[in-house]
Amino acid sequence: MIKAIIFDCFGVLAEDGWTPFKRKYIIHDSKLAKEVADLGKRTDKGMLDHEEMISEVAELAHVDPAILREAVGKKIPNEELFQYIKKELKPKYKIGLMSNANYDVVSELFTYDQASLFDATVMSFESRMVKPDPRMYKLMAERLGSELKESVFIDDQERYCMAAEEIGMSSILYTSPEQLKTELSDILKII
Repeated sequence: MIKAIIFDCFGVLAEDGWTPFKRKYIIHDSKLAKEVADLGKRTDKGMLDHEEMISEVAELAHVDPAILREAVGKKIPNEELFQYIKKELKPKYKIGLMSNANYDVVSELFTYDQASLFDATVMSFESRMVKPDPRMYKLMAERLGSELKESVFIDDQERYCMAAEEIGMSSILYTSPEQLKTELSDILKII
């Protein structure tokens, strides 16, 4: 039986501002979305530098480059996931936050209401460990008062999910809120 659900921060509970920017300015137009994706690939291959990519995407999306620059450089809470945690998970499960972070992400990124959803946290800067160190996962389970086999770990990095599974946790490789809800529901029914 699952008693605890543990979330990673960056890429799961906090996303960079690029994702909401795309939802607001790009995703509604499939031609524009393809052009922006192509620019991203060119940038990844070193054919465009970061500033050139910012300028071209801003021009395509008809926004000031400063708006895009700010969005890309900012980390923001994943509101959809926080609502899901609050309404569906928190009433039934212990909620943990475990992250490779060099500062207190809870106080820096999240509102008081969001932070209050966590029953325990383990941050690399305070624990002096980093994922995928098994001791970090064990400390998280200990702080939540759950056994490893009673815990589900959610991260956007496959190697961290594999490390959780190697010590007996269930894991979900996060790609979207919808995918997470489906996979977590399956795990909660099975176990």
